[in-house]
Amino acid sequence: MRILTGKYKGKPLKMPKGIRPTQNKVRKAIFDILGDVEGLSFLELFAGSGAVGLEALSRGVAELVLVENSRQNLPIIRANIEMFSLSNYELLPMEAEEAIGILAKNKRKFEIIFLDPPYYQGLPKKTLQLLSACDILAPAGFIIIQHFTKDNLPDEMGGLILLKRYKYGSTLLSLYQHVPESNISR
Repeated sequence: MRILTGKYKGKPLKMPKGIRPTQNKVRKAIFDILGDVEGLSFLELFAGSGAVGLEALSRGVAELVLVENSRQNLPIIRANIEMFSLSNYELLPMEAEEAIGILAKNKRKFEIIFLDPPYYQGLPKKTLQLLSACDILAPAGFIIIQHFTKDNLPDEMGGLILLKRYKYGSTLLSLYQHVPESNISR
């Protein structure tokens, strides 16, 4: 697996054993959907190898926060980061739920939040609920959830609305944003 484009194009990435890495075509699709990410803040929950976040850095994000709790995956993420000599990142070695709470308590906001939780554990919906409640998404920001096609995610949750779903085999990308002010009932 390699960085697809940007400043670090072609750089190899190490992959932990036992994870389901985001395929190149899906990683490319994520950034095709997002467009220009230069200067934005990017949060990757359930980081695995950190590949999506590192792709974002290669494409010019100003700030990257990676969240991963696996003791097996953390050394791989650190090794990938060291290959790039990065300084504009933060690695939070904890559960996504705990990290979201800490980020909310510290009033952090992100223009892009990406999550690719382990399949078959109900984590996409649970994490979306938490993100809706904790409000760490910047006002014009996006949440992208990579999940299994059988995970049933709602069209709306709290103050978040589904903009579109993209299908790649058995993988879905669900794109959420804050409900526009004009759509909020008064």
